[in-house]
Amino acid sequence: QVQLVESGGGLVQAGGSLRLSCAASGIDFGRAVMGWYRQTPGNQRELVATINSVGTPGYGNSVKGRFTISRNIAKSTVDLQMISLEPEDTASYYCNAKGMNIYGRGYEYWGQGTQVTVSS
Repeated sequence: QVQLVESGGGLVQAGGSLRLSCAASGIDFGRAVMGWYRQTPGNQRELVATINSVGTPGYGNSVKGRFTISRNIAKSTVDLQMISLEPEDTASYYCNAKGMNIYGRGYEYWGQGTQVTVSS
């Protein structure tokens, strides 16, 4: 059974920092592309950051220079360090995993989401 469990969301003032963490199980974590997306009510889910199997990160334009994604292969976790938070960063943040299973089929899984609220 695949599980992606996010933690670390909360309320923070503008300019502050938060660190989100996603613990993955049931997937070949070392081969998966892990990512963080966010969504606000009425809007589509937006890419925040991804990190591939060799550790190469990618970021959405709105978070470049402020957010850092990292992964711990041994713990099967992917973290998102967020600094200089802005009210516009307020959203539900979702952990995402993409890859291929042992049968050669592609998969994509989502966590349940964690709320980040940035007050002005």
